[in-house]
Amino acid sequence: MTIPALPTTAPAQLAEALRADGYAVVRPQDVALMAGCTLDDLNALAPSWDRLELDHYLKDGGRYRRRRHSCFVQTGAALAPAPHRAHWQPIEYNALHGGMRRMFEPVEPAIVAQPAWTQLLCALGDVCSQVKAAPSWFVEAHQFRIDTADGIGRPTPEGAHRDGVDFVAVLLVGRTGIKGGETRVFEADGPRGQRFTMLAPWTLLLLDDAAVIHESTPIQPLSEGGHRDTLVLTWRAGSFQGDD
Repeated sequence: MTIPALPTTAPAQLAEALRADGYAVVRPQDVALMAGCTLDDLNALAPSWDRLELDHYLKDGGRYRRRRHSCFVQTGAALAPAPHRAHWQPIEYNALHGGMRRMFEPVEPAIVAQPAWTQLLCALGDVCSQVKAAPSWFVEAHQFRIDTADGIGRPTPEGAHRDGVDFVAVLLVGRTGIKGGETRVFEADGPRGQRFTMLAPWTLLLLDDAAVIHESTPIQPLSEGGHRDTLVLTWRAGSFQGDD
């Protein structure tokens, strides 16, 4: 089976791509360049994915997802931690887990304190600001590990969806001993779609959440301990979901 080529966008064209297509994919080296750090700096964040906590809220009864979640407010070049809070989405955007206030353990303070963390979030927030003006961005950060200990893991158990925010970033942190995990992006109100598989750590998918819907296909093990790690970031103007 042929894996579709990754349709990458140069950093300078990111805002234009979001306006025209609703999404863009960025190579790892360009993600590091945008963030003003090195890939080694980004890779220094990765060991924290080994310390994620089990997600007890999965309505399909699965035990294949581990995660942490923290919130921030970005104003200009400043990123400030927000008080720890539950993650909430309306049913209209998440038919499986919407309407639930899900409280997860926060991202470890030592990870948030690393310069690469702030630089990455702020750099991507700056791209969002080029597409849509906002006095401040309300940012949610989700660390995910999807494993295959029970045979199959579902990165998006809710199916193809929007998140109810303004912009979404999905960064592949790593994948080990698995097959599957294909990313699919579709126009929210049109026939066009794109599918591809992110393989290299720190590959970025950036989405205009109003323009497209997205999903990732299930993963299956190729070896013991197979898993897929991602960092999902969302930007929303005005407030966090559940506060308005």
